[in-house]
Amino acid sequence: MKLSQFSKTIDILHRALDASSLRYTISSNNLANAEVPNFKRTDVNFESQLKRALDTEKYASQAFQMKTTNDRHIKSETYIDYRTVEPRRVIDYTSTVKANGNNVDAEEEAMLILKTQMQYQLMTQLVSFQFSQVKSVLK
Repeated sequence: MKLSQFSKTIDILHRALDASSLRYTISSNNLANAEVPNFKRTDVNFESQLKRALDTEKYASQAFQMKTTNDRHIKSETYIDYRTVEPRRVIDYTSTVKANGNNVDAEEEAMLILKTQMQYQLMTQLVSFQFSQVKSVLK
């Protein structure tokens, strides 16, 4: 594994860990407000934006680039640096689960918290594995 691949992998894992931590905090807040009238649940959007950035990186050299001469012209898909992708909080205003206007399903949020904890543990194990690979190479 090249050093640049290693550092990119570790950087992406750390970013995913940060997003996972934020998702845990937000889900806990959603669960705590499950009975508050008109409370709207919040979610985290990160993975889809990261995938989009990594896809543009992969196809940037192959993609057809349109030349624009005016700011109002339609721009073609350009390269997105994965390091600029940040987790975004997204509030769900479109759905209502309860008669009081609240859209938090407590069981779903509890399952999401459990899923987030498991993903976080898996990612920390992946980071540990990456460093153990480097350690074994250095021996």
